[in-house]
Amino acid sequence: MAGSLDFVRDDERVDLPSRQLARNSEMFFAFRYRAFIVGLVATITANLTAFGQPARPEASSTPSASPSATPIFFADQTLADLKQLRQAALASDYAFKQVAHLANNIGPRLTGSVQAAKAVEYVADEMKALGCDVQLEKVMVPHWVRGVETAELMQFPGQAAGTTQKIVLCALGGSVSTPPEGINADTACVRDFEELKALPREKVNGKIVLFNHSFDKKIAAQGRGGDAYGQAVVYRSDGPVAAAKLGAAACLIRSVGGADYRIPHTGQTNYEDGVPKIPAAAVTAEDADLIAYLAAQGETRMHLVLTPQTLPDVESANVIADIKGSEHPEQVVIVSGHLDSWDLGTGAIDDGAGVAVAMETAHLVRQLHLKPKRTIRVIAWMNEENGSRGSKQYAKDHASEFANHFAVNETDGGADHPIGLNLKAKPEIKKIFEPVAKVLQEIGAGTLNLSEHIGADIEPMEKAGVPAFSPMQDSRFYFNYHHTPADTLDKIVPRELQENAAVVAVAAYAVANAEQSLPR
Repeated sequence: MAGSLDFVRDDERVDLPSRQLARNSEMFFAFRYRAFIVGLVATITANLTAFGQPARPEASSTPSASPSATPIFFADQTLADLKQLRQAALASDYAFKQVAHLANNIGPRLTGSVQAAKAVEYVADEMKALGCDVQLEKVMVPHWVRGVETAELMQFPGQAAGTTQKIVLCALGGSVSTPPEGINADTACVRDFEELKALPREKVNGKIVLFNHSFDKKIAAQGRGGDAYGQAVVYRSDGPVAAAKLGAAACLIRSVGGADYRIPHTGQTNYEDGVPKIPAAAVTAEDADLIAYLAAQGETRMHLVLTPQTLPDVESANVIADIKGSEHPEQVVIVSGHLDSWDLGTGAIDDGAGVAVAMETAHLVRQLHLKPKRTIRVIAWMNEENGSRGSKQYAKDHASEFANHFAVNETDGGADHPIGLNLKAKPEIKKIFEPVAKVLQEIGAGTLNLSEHIGADIEPMEKAGVPAFSPMQDSRFYFNYHHTPADTLDKIVPRELQENAAVVAVAAYAVANAEQSLPR
């Protein structure tokens, strides 16, 4: 029923005989009402039961088949172990010590650098100390180095005699260089590719093109930092080719991120065969606005110097560390992060944190003397940032084993509070993971989200159908620091790093001990 039926009396407004008559009358109607309702309910129930049902057969000596039982994925003991892992992660400082060493003691780990090589050695030694079976799997990686990077406006409307305006920028990864003395050229400012295409070639030819496309802070503030990044980063990757096709001398982009403290944001750019390679850099958001403001008033001329170099490839390695499974050692559950970083900061959140969380999973399993049924494999990938050579080499070397890769993880979204798990898998995986989510809900991380993509390094395995997972992290602030000089250890809150470690360790051990195969 939509509501309830109330009988309202005002006994104080009738005399005693009238009150008795009222009681008698109420009892009579109440009895009749109850009898009516009981009969009505019985009739409706009988009709609903019979409606649309086939006639019930006479009793038979043949017993009916019982419905098949729902398969159990996680045994009671496994769920108890997951709770232990969660609590141990929240009490451990192991992950923070690892990321602190990577960021502070070793520092920036750009592919091909001596710091990247030192980081490989360090992680391998740490995993050996835990008793893991450690392999260094060789990969040849690019070696791009940053040189001088300066810019100033030499001519602009309203200029005081003898002055210039400094522009803060950084070369984009993979950029070619200007001549050692730099280039002098007028600027052409556009918001997007459409505005660039609308310009006559003579308005672009020989000029320094600036793509002044803003990172959408409002979207990021809603917890959709990845979406905001995706909308803006295309100008970093594809802007130089688009500008070069119209004869530009160089390409600048507005830094991709939410920081407002005149901080440039680096990252890889792409070149295209058959299109001239032109120098490419990112200017700070403030300087992008400055250039656009002045260029709208009249001729604005820049002096730009970029001297990066691309050196011969260097031998490096992915670090592979296994805790062998007790029942199905051939089946592998991967937990991973990428060991390389950009060179402006110290690579704490991108992605020292991800490597440290993966290492913590192995540490916790050893600390609690747990015996996973399947092999748990920690991987510290090399060269995610500017080539993905590490993941490509792993796919080449291990593709024949992907059928036995049971599940894969990559953590590459910083270290802010996780609210749950992103899952790249069949939709039914959400139902399967509900007991795991219940364990994680104790730290506010019980949300399960089906995602289109989990991580760059595990993408070959995602495409092969291997179920993938990662922490679903608060992304409101990550892109304030990502790929900038501000990516440093102080941006990591130790408690939130522990929560991420708990999410990854719990999810990894759950699938390593699952009673059934996961759908693929």
